[in-house]
Amino acid sequence: MKGIKKNRAWLLVIPFYFYTIIFVILPLAYMILLSFLRRAEIWGVTKEFTLDNYKNIFEPVYLNTFVESLKLALLCTTFIVFLGYPFGYFMAKLSEKWKNRVVTLLMIPFWTSALIRMYGWIIIFRSNGLMDRFFMAIHLTEKPLRLLYTYPAVVVGMIYALLPFMILSVYSSVEKLDWSLIEAARDLGASSVHAFFTITLKLTMPGLLSGIVLTFIPSMGLFFVADILGGNKIVLVGNLIQEQLMKARNWPFAAALSVVLTILTSLILTLYRKVAKVRELEGLF
Repeated sequence: MKGIKKNRAWLLVIPFYFYTIIFVILPLAYMILLSFLRRAEIWGVTKEFTLDNYKNIFEPVYLNTFVESLKLALLCTTFIVFLGYPFGYFMAKLSEKWKNRVVTLLMIPFWTSALIRMYGWIIIFRSNGLMDRFFMAIHLTEKPLRLLYTYPAVVVGMIYALLPFMILSVYSSVEKLDWSLIEAARDLGASSVHAFFTITLKLTMPGLLSGIVLTFIPSMGLFFVADILGGNKIVLVGNLIQEQLMKARNWPFAAALSVVLTILTSLILTLYRKVAKVRELEGLF
């Protein structure tokens, strides 16, 4: 009987290994292999080993793209933390009826393509658009502003696209919070602010860290947001990879950029796991 159960367990694991090998390991292996090949003069690649693709990344124009992508990711994540954490915190304190309503409102935008939602922001940011008319109606400005194809427009688009991930991560963490601990701290004389930073924030840190990872990593690769709202002025790593694939046809260099981006995201995930493990050990003691 034990042998039969082991065989059944192995059969259940086979689809997982099959999916991992076909859709994760093989594409990564192909990308790494491609990054060490040389671009052909007309089309495709040549079977010639080279490190030039990685050396080119350290050229100022490409290295600056990575730096700017990291800066944008940090800026967007900071805004998302300050907007998403309070939203998720207070959403978890609502009644069940209103919780369901707010969660539904957060999910509705995902029923529409992200590209269509980004094009909706063009209507808001364009000259004489909704925002310009609103500002002029309240006499805040006298003439249309040039908001579209600017850095702030890209930041707003990134925040709009990624904010729900932070809200839902914090919401799921706060909902599991033992509120009796906060009540005990208040009974012992702790102020609401002190109780929040010493108990609530620490206990909801896993949700906050998960939200940071879910927003920081994608913000480096959402090239369509920079394309639609930033025009050609804002270039991220994702835009650079797309340009090398679709326009320059330099697949090896695009693969090298992708490998470096994958390494950066892997380092961020490793850091997240270490921090989460330290938080878990602190909770045990």
